[in-house]
Amino acid sequence: MTDVIGILRRAVTPGRKGARTAAPTRAPERRQHNLFEAAATFVAASAEDDQERMDEASDWVSPEQLSFGVSELACRAVIALARERDESPQAVARTLLGLTDD
Repeated sequence: MTDVIGILRRAVTPGRKGARTAAPTRAPERRQHNLFEAAATFVAASAEDDQERMDEASDWVSPEQLSFGVSELACRAVIALARERDESPQAVARTLLGLTDD
């Protein structure tokens, strides 16, 4: 029994005689995406009806971060369109959503 324990100890303890010499395997590094990359990919995929890319982008960040990123993207897009059209952001947002002026 003592021999078995000694064999196991040598097999798993680095630096001892009989220890494994192979380097530990590393998991492949996954690229980190920020919430704005996720939001941009998610919105573009949504516009193109690409469910696979939407699901992929959804996995990059938490749902809260994705929601914030999509909201920030919407705000920036409305502001850019408002400047381009020389209209108020509210008028542009209502037009994009098909809402009538009240």
